[in-house]
Amino acid sequence: RPDRPFLIKSTKHNQLHPIMFAKLSLIAALVGSATAFAPAQTGRASTAVADASAFEGELGVQPPLGLFDPLGLLNGADQERFDRLRYVEVKH
Repeated sequence: RPDRPFLIKSTKHNQLHPIMFAKLSLIAALVGSATAFAPAQTGRASTAVADASAFEGELGVQPPLGLFDPLGLLNGADQERFDRLRYVEVKH
């Protein structure tokens, strides 16, 4: 077809012309290799509690996450609330 010069007629189906396929492969390889040299993100999403220093000595607090509280259940919590949540977590 004249409107799609990069396709050649095959007996079974349309195929990319070998030169066009080579060009697309080269572009894909260049884009893929460029991502290896892209700058890394410097910011880090924090899931730790804002006042996590109160619970940093508890069992299960490990680097690099520290106190992992993705749902924010301990925001503004005291030691009694922490102990209750820990008890329920261990129970279930």
